[in-house]
Amino acid sequence: MSKNHPAFEFITEHFIESLNITVQHFKHKVTGAEHYHLAADDPQNVFMVALRTVPMDSTGVAHILEHTVLCGSEKYPVRDPFFMMIRRSLNTFMNAFTSSDWTAYPFATENRKDFQNLLEVYMDAVFFPNIDPLDFAQEGHRLEFSEMDDPTSDLTYKGVVFNEMKGAMSSPVSTLWQTFSAEIYPTSTYHYNSGGDPKDIPELTYEQLVEFHRYHYHPSNSVFMTYGDISAAEHQTQFESLALHRFNDQVERIMVGKEKRYSQPMQFENRYALNEDDLSKKTHIVLGWLLGENQNPMDVLKGHLLSAVLLDNSASPLRQALEASHLATAPSPLCGLEDSNKEMVFVAGVQGSEAEHADEIETLILETLERIVRDGIDTDQVEAMLHQLELSQREIGGDSYPYGLQLILQSLAGAMHEGDPIALLDTDAALQTLRDEVTDPNFIPNLIQEWILDNPHRVRLTLSPDDKLSAEQDADEKAKLKRIQDDLSDADKHAIVERSLALKARQEQLDDASILPEVTKEDVPSEIKDIQPVKSDTESHLTAYQAGTNGLSYLQMILDLPDFTEDEQAVLPLFNACMTELGSAGRDYLETQSLQAAVTGGLSAKSAVRANLHDRDAFYSHFILSGKALNKNQPGLADLMLETLEEVRFDEFDRIRDLIGQIRSSMDHGITGNGHGLAMSAANQTASPVANWNFKRSGFAGIQTIKSIYKSLETDGELERISQLFGGIQQKLLQASKQALVISDETGLDSGIASISEWQGALSTNAIGNGLQLAVPHTPIHQAWVTSTQVNFCAKSYPAVTAGHEDAPKLSILGACLRNGFLHSEIREKGGAYGGGASYNAEAGTFVFYSYRDPRLMETYADFDRALDWVLSEDATQAKVDEAILNVISAMDKPGSPAGEARKAFYQQLYGRTHAMRKQYREGVLSTTLDDIRSVAERYLKSDVASSAVLTHSGMSDTVKDNGFEIITL
Repeated sequence: MSKNHPAFEFITEHFIESLNITVQHFKHKVTGAEHYHLAADDPQNVFMVALRTVPMDSTGVAHILEHTVLCGSEKYPVRDPFFMMIRRSLNTFMNAFTSSDWTAYPFATENRKDFQNLLEVYMDAVFFPNIDPLDFAQEGHRLEFSEMDDPTSDLTYKGVVFNEMKGAMSSPVSTLWQTFSAEIYPTSTYHYNSGGDPKDIPELTYEQLVEFHRYHYHPSNSVFMTYGDISAAEHQTQFESLALHRFNDQVERIMVGKEKRYSQPMQFENRYALNEDDLSKKTHIVLGWLLGENQNPMDVLKGHLLSAVLLDNSASPLRQALEASHLATAPSPLCGLEDSNKEMVFVAGVQGSEAEHADEIETLILETLERIVRDGIDTDQVEAMLHQLELSQREIGGDSYPYGLQLILQSLAGAMHEGDPIALLDTDAALQTLRDEVTDPNFIPNLIQEWILDNPHRVRLTLSPDDKLSAEQDADEKAKLKRIQDDLSDADKHAIVERSLALKARQEQLDDASILPEVTKEDVPSEIKDIQPVKSDTESHLTAYQAGTNGLSYLQMILDLPDFTEDEQAVLPLFNACMTELGSAGRDYLETQSLQAAVTGGLSAKSAVRANLHDRDAFYSHFILSGKALNKNQPGLADLMLETLEEVRFDEFDRIRDLIGQIRSSMDHGITGNGHGLAMSAANQTASPVANWNFKRSGFAGIQTIKSIYKSLETDGELERISQLFGGIQQKLLQASKQALVISDETGLDSGIASISEWQGALSTNAIGNGLQLAVPHTPIHQAWVTSTQVNFCAKSYPAVTAGHEDAPKLSILGACLRNGFLHSEIREKGGAYGGGASYNAEAGTFVFYSYRDPRLMETYADFDRALDWVLSEDATQAKVDEAILNVISAMDKPGSPAGEARKAFYQQLYGRTHAMRKQYREGVLSTTLDDIRSVAERYLKSDVASSAVLTHSGMSDTVKDNGFEIITL
C-alpha cells in the first residue's frame, strides 16, 4: 500500500530508534497543509489538527473561537457537539487548547469506530463551524441584565471564557507570566494575553471572531499530526474526503514575526491582587532574557542544558544562590527555559521578597553568572544534566496525557515555527553532538556569556501584591457597566433582553443527538487488563513487574504508616517534601543533590491513605519512597534510596527552613487552579477518615497548617522542634513493615531485583507498635473559605458508600448522567461557569457536586438541589444513562504508561481491588438502568445530611453568612 493518498505529497520519513517510531512527513498538494504521522505499534491512536493563531490584542479572540467552533458545524448543526461526543465516545483524551500562537484540537482513543466518529466531528467543527452569534454570546461575552427580562436591573457581563479568564488571572503565577511576557515581548503576539484579559474580552465583536476564523483556520495554516497503528494513507483519505477537497487555494501562511530587540536592559514594576492582611514577603522579582529561535533542535537542547546546569536542583549554582539568599523565600516558579514560543526565553528570579530588594536580586543573579563565566563549572555537574536530558528523552510517558499526544506536543513547536518537528523528537544525534561539545570546559561559560550576559534584551519585572487591586478592578468594571447602561436607548435595552431570551431558549432546546455518530455499549470490550507480576515473594517482601520501559527502572519502598502523634501528622507533608532534598549518609544536601542528578531521574516521598472497599471508617496507609533511573544506574539508585530512608540528615536546620519557606511561597499559586478540588475536599472532610486526612494534609486545613508552621519559624527553638518531629517520624518508619516494588524492562529486570539486595535487612523488619489511627465525627459542615479570587468554586457532598458496595457503580453512573444531562447546561451554559458536575468519590465514600470558576454562588447550590428533581423527571432517559456508562467506562479503561500500568496493578492488589472485584464493578456499571440511578439518587441525595464548602472572595461574605456558612479566611 502507498504511504500517502494521491492528494498528499510524500516528503520524508525517519525511524527514531530510542522511541521505536517512524515519523513520516507529507504535504497536501493544493492547500499546503502539512501532515506528520508518528507510526507506532500502539492501538491508542491520536489525532490533532493545529492552526497558527496569532492574535494582536488581548480580547481572547483565539480562545473564544476555540470554544465557539465546537458549538455546532455544517454537518452537525446541534448546539453542543463537542460535549455531546464526550458522552457518546470511548475516548481516552478529548479536548482543545489555545496556546500563545496556536490552537489545537486533539483526541485519542483505542477504538477504531470511535476514532472515525471523533475525526468526522472534529474536522467539520474546525473547518466548517456555524459560529452562531448566540454561541459567541454564551462562550465569549455578552451584556445581560441581572434580572434577564428587566432592563431596570443592573447590567452585567456574562460568558464562559470571560469567567474562565477571571479565574485564571486570579492566580499570581498566571499574572506574573502574563505581565512578564508583555514586557519581554514588546511587539509580537506574545505581548498579548491569548486567553483573553477580562477587561479586554468585552471589546471583541462577533464580526472580528468570524474574520479571525476565515483567515487563521484555512488549511494552509494548519498542521495535522497523528500517532498510532492507523496508516498515514488511511488518515489522509479521511482528511481529504471530510474537508480538504473543498479548498482549492492556498492563503499566505500566518507566521510570528521576530521580536523587536531592546538595545539596553529594561526595568518594570507592576501589581497583582492579593487580599491578605499581611503582604510582606509576597513580591516576585524576575530577570528574563530573550534568546534565539526554537527552530534548531541543537539550540533548544543547549537552552535546556544551560537551564538545567544553572537551575535544576539545589546544587545548581544559580538555584543555590537564589535559595540561599535572605532577600527572598524561594526561587521563582518562572525559573528556567521557555521554549514553546518562537523566540525562547530564559528566566531567573525569586518569590517571597520585597520590592526594595529588586536591585540586590538583580546583582545577585548577574554576579553569580559572571562568577561561573570566570571560574568555570564542574564537569560532573554538566555530565549529570546531560544524563537528565537522556533520561527524559528515553522515558515513555502516558499517565497524564496519552503518550502519543505527549510526543506530538513535544514536536509541535517545530511544525508551528518553520522548524523541524522530527529533529525535536530524535534528539539522540544532537545529544551526542552536545556531549562532544561539553568536553570543552568553556562550553557552558561561553554560552552564559553569549546568550545571557552579552544579551541587551533583558527585562527585570517586580510584581508586588496589592490588597486594594481586586476591589479597584471590580469597581472599574461596575463603573464601566453603569456608563454603558446609562447610554442605552430603549431599543438597545430591548435588544439585550431579546438576545438573552433567545439564548435561554437556545440553551433549553433539545437537539437531535441522533445526527451525531456514536459508539454503544456493544462496542465496549468485555475484558479488562490483568497485569501480573513476574515475581511476588512474601518472604522477601518483593514484587516485580516487567514492562516496556525503554531502558528505565522504577523502584519503590512501601512502608506501613505507624501511629503518629497529632504533631507528627501535622508536619508529615513537610517531612515528605524535605526528606529527598536533604543530605544523607554523611553528605550535605548539595552533595546528595548532585549525586541524585548524576544517578537518578529523581527521588520522591509521599504518604497515602486509601479507603477500604467495605468499611468507610477503615483504611490502608503507606509511606512510599520512589525513584527511577536508567538500567545501568540501578545499584546507585537503590543505594541512594536506602541511605535517604536510613541516614537522612535532619540536622541541616537552615536547609529545612529554606525548604519550608519554598513550600509556603509556592502554596498560594495552586489554590485557584484547583479551587474545585479543594472545595470538594472541604465538603468531604467529615465523611470518612480518608477524606478527613486528605483535607487536613493537602486541603484547606493543610494549607493553613503549613502557613502556621512557616510563621512559627520566627520563634526560637521551633526549627529544632520540627527537626525532632522529623526524626521521630523517621524512627517510627524504620520500625514499620516494609516491602519493595521493582518495574523494569526485559533487559533490566533481573539486575533491578539484584540491586535492592541491600534492602533486605530493612525489609525484614518486624513492625513495632500500632498502625496509623484515624477517626472522624460524621457531622455535616457548611464552610466558606475566603481568598483572592474573582470567581467561586462551589461543592456539596452527600454521604454515600464505599467502592465495594453494590450501589457504588450506580453512583458513578449517576454522577456522569447528572453532569452530562443537567449540570453542564445549568451551571456552564446558563450560569456561565467554566465547568461543573457531579461525581461519586470512592475514597471519601461520598457523592459530590461541584462548580469551577463560577460567577454565581447560591444560585449554583440551588441547581445542585434541583438535580434530584431532574433525575426523577422525564428528561432523564435510559439513553442518557447509556451515554453515562460510556463516559465511566472510557475513564476506567484509560491506558497509562507501561510503568504506570504495572504500578497501578500493584496498588490495586495492595488495596484489595482484585481483578475479580474490578470486573464485578465493571459489570455493575454496564448493567445500570434508569431505575437504578433514580433509586440511588433518592437513597443518598438527602439534604439534611449534606455538607457544603465554597472557595470565594470577601465580597461574598454577607451572602454566605446569611445562608448559614461558617466563614474562614484562608
